[in-house]
Amino acid sequence: MSQKLLLNAKEINIILHRLACQLVEKHLDFSNTVLVGMQPRGKYLADRIKKILEEEYQIQNLALGFLDITFFRDDFRRGEKPLEASETQIDFLVEDKKVVFIDDVLYTGRSINAALTAIQSFGRPSEVELLTLIDRRFSRHLPIQPDYRGRQVDAINNEKVLVKWQDNDGEDAVYLVTK
Repeated sequence: MSQKLLLNAKEINIILHRLACQLVEKHLDFSNTVLVGMQPRGKYLADRIKKILEEEYQIQNLALGFLDITFFRDDFRRGEKPLEASETQIDFLVEDKKVVFIDDVLYTGRSINAALTAIQSFGRPSEVELLTLIDRRFSRHLPIQPDYRGRQVDAINNEKVLVKWQDNDGEDAVYLVTK
């Protein structure tokens, strides 16, 4: 197994600031917008984006929740081992709000498809957007594209994109791992 560094901590930091800036350009004060991090790995990206929006752009009262889509996936019964769900933490309604899903890697699109179903338990959004750090553009099974993308990566099926976060993994880095 080999791994190649795609993004280091400095590059990730630059990308996060650019993504936050793009969100501000579109949503201004976020009075009608909520951020929803996809559990488990999108949580770290969502936390970082929220921190930048609050500290650098003085966005107040920014609603951030975390959505687990484990049992909404179309493939959740196909695995060999029992699934472990993460916790959904959404303490607001999304009715008539603009929802920005945040996830670390967009791969097949199946997670986002499941999220579109799962979020309806919290109301009917007026609009849904997708922010992702890494877009694996040649691996899509569904016609889902990010509205905000950090970096596009062309990886073949035996390659995996591994995003590491300082908060959880001890470093900020993105690797391309070949099995």
